[in-house]
Amino acid sequence: MDKIEELQKYVDEAKNIVFFGGAGVSTESGIPDFRSVDGLYNQKWDYPPEEILSSTFFYSNPKEFYRFYREKILVEGIKPNAAHLKLAELEQKGKLSAVITQNIDGLHQAAGSKNVLELHGSTLRNHCPRCGAFYDIDYMIKHKDSHGLPICKTSGCETVIKPDVVLYGENLDEDVISKTLSALREADLLIIGGTSLTVYPAAGFVRAYTGDRLVLINRDATTSDSIASLVIHDSIGKVLSQIRA
Repeated sequence: MDKIEELQKYVDEAKNIVFFGGAGVSTESGIPDFRSVDGLYNQKWDYPPEEILSSTFFYSNPKEFYRFYREKILVEGIKPNAAHLKLAELEQKGKLSAVITQNIDGLHQAAGSKNVLELHGSTLRNHCPRCGAFYDIDYMIKHKDSHGLPICKTSGCETVIKPDVVLYGENLDEDVISKTLSALREADLLIIGGTSLTVYPAAGFVRAYTGDRLVLINRDATTSDSIASLVIHDSIGKVLSQIRA
C-alpha cells in the first residue's frame, strides 16, 4: 500500500478528523513563507522581522510596522488552493470537525470551512485600540494617511488601527486555545500539514492529541517525523487533492 492509499484508508475509517496547519498550506496560494530560505525572515530590512512584528514595535514605530505589514503581510488577490478546498469538503461531508491554523490569511474560510481556529489571529479583522471600532481588510488596504497609517475614522478618535493578529510579545487568545485543545483531544485522526512544528506555543498543542493515527504532510522533513504514524514529504495541496472526501 502506498502512502496516498494509506492516508485514504485513515480518512475513510475516521469519524473525527482534525487538521493542524502552518505556512506551507498557504504558500501554494502565493503567500510567502516566513522561515524558508527565501522567506520573510531571511530578507533584509532596517529591523529584523521578528522585531517589526512585535507589540512593542507596533506602538513605538507604527510607520515602519505598516511599511513592512503592507508590503509583506497584506497580500491581495489570493485564493484558496487545493488543500483549503479539500479540507472544506471534508468538513461538509461530516468527516472533519476542525481546522487549527497558524496562518492569518483567512483562506480556510474563503474555501468554505466553518470551524476554523486561528491561533495567531487574522488580517481580515482589525480594531481601533482606543474605541474598539472594527475595520475589514479592504479598509486597511485602501485607507492610509500621509505616513501610510490606517487611522480610525470614529469622530475625535484618530487612533492608529491595529490588526487582530497575535504579535510577538502578545498572548494567544485563551478561548481559541481552549477550543484547540478540546478539538485535538476528541480527534481520532490528526493530520498536520505545511508546518515544521517549530513555532511555540502553537506547535506544543499537538501533544494534546492522544490518538494513534497522526499524519504529517510537509515538503521537508521535520524533527517531529518520528512521532507520526504516516509521513508524506510532498506538497500539501498535491497530497490532499488525491484524497476522496
